[in-house]
Amino acid sequence: MNDQHDHGALGDAEYAEFMELAAEEGFDIEDVEGAIEEAGHGPLPVLAVVGRPNVGKSTLVNRIIGRREAVVEDKPGVTRDRVTYEAEWAGRRFKVVDTGGWEQDVLGLDASVAAQAEYAIEAADACVFVVDAKVGATDTDEAVVKLLRRAGKPVVLCANKVDGQSGEADAAALWSLGLGMPYPVSSLHGRGTGDMLDAVLEVLPEAPAQTFGAALGGPRRIALIGRPNVGKSSLLNKVAREERVVVNELAGTTRDPVDELIELGGVTWKFVDTAGIRKKVHLQTGSDYYASLRTAAAVEKAEVAVILIDTSEKISVQDQRIITMAVEAGRAIVIAYNKWDQLDEERRYYLEREIETEMQQVAWAPRVNVSAMTGRHMEKLVPAIETALAGWETRVPTGRLNAFLGEIVAAHPHPIRGGKQPRILFGTQAGTKPPRFVLFASGFLEAGYRRFIERRLREEFGFEGTPIHISVRVREKRSKKK
Repeated sequence: MNDQHDHGALGDAEYAEFMELAAEEGFDIEDVEGAIEEAGHGPLPVLAVVGRPNVGKSTLVNRIIGRREAVVEDKPGVTRDRVTYEAEWAGRRFKVVDTGGWEQDVLGLDASVAAQAEYAIEAADACVFVVDAKVGATDTDEAVVKLLRRAGKPVVLCANKVDGQSGEADAAALWSLGLGMPYPVSSLHGRGTGDMLDAVLEVLPEAPAQTFGAALGGPRRIALIGRPNVGKSSLLNKVAREERVVVNELAGTTRDPVDELIELGGVTWKFVDTAGIRKKVHLQTGSDYYASLRTAAAVEKAEVAVILIDTSEKISVQDQRIITMAVEAGRAIVIAYNKWDQLDEERRYYLEREIETEMQQVAWAPRVNVSAMTGRHMEKLVPAIETALAGWETRVPTGRLNAFLGEIVAAHPHPIRGGKQPRILFGTQAGTKPPRFVLFASGFLEAGYRRFIERRLREEFGFEGTPIHISVRVREKRSKKK
């Protein structure tokens, strides 16, 4: 890894001043540099793990992320909300998309594997293609190879279930797939995964190739997400038809992802493909899983997530999962309440109560009440998106942040715990898109106090429409007190 430190959003002078402050307070300099680097990272590169059923994809994902989080025994019908995980290898962090969550379904094996692989590959900067070395390459594997070739993303070939010397020959036979060297791995026992991950780091970009819109002057990217049948397609069609700027209806197969360039409020936006933009054969049994895989793919490619909620029904667990997915991905967020014009007084009353209780986690997101059918209030969508993007890109200079933290600590000290009173000593905003703060403290800060700090940051500096990440570093005991 490169030696020069990434200062995140801090300029050189600000960084030098900050490190001096940290040294004075008795913090370990390397720890402080590490904290700023970690919080200052841009969007993480994305690795997709693809392959047919029962080749050990989820086991491999667990091995890569270092904990048992991906579901390994999939019983049909078990919905899985998580498809992306954060991982780290050799000091580099990246995201992993697991497609091991749903296997056979009504479409038959090949179609379901192809559909899964397609969404995952689309979100990814690189892919690990997992093949069962004992079984060898099957027709389904060949079909996935074609998909990978067409996508043109870098691929690392993982020959799984090689538990000892005897399996090495089986692995070598996979050269025939034409994807280069097969890495012999036992994801169950961890054998060979290190070499494979080294190869992954070589092909993964340091940060995703697609720099965000502003840098390239390209259109900003919006993902329209929400659970199935909430009106995403109607909304997109309404927006597109009124403005008549559906530019790239790509010719070719339905497998081609269609990103719509649409003009709204005098600005061209790119609506990233999400569930329902392409009319697909309905994937009945695995539909929830496919929807979450698709949503994850769209969110990874977007800067803003416009989350559509169907107001004629109760706000559901699935709505909340989708919101959580967008918040965890660190995207700017706008909540659009659809079918607003169809509500009677009673439903409207209960809906407002639901919004207060169920939507608490995104109380900071701009809200628009729209109707995809009639086009009502569509003009409010653009200002809301622009507000969310502005919040997402806001940066507070270190000096101003520390003056603000000083006031808070003086007016609202942390509660005393075990005879000690932890204090925030100083902090900095190391990154934007979304805003990421690192606070340095004399002791552990409770979750409630962190939430309080986040609330005050929002009151003071805006941050409308964006999640905020706050990480806290505690001064080690051995430090000398000044």
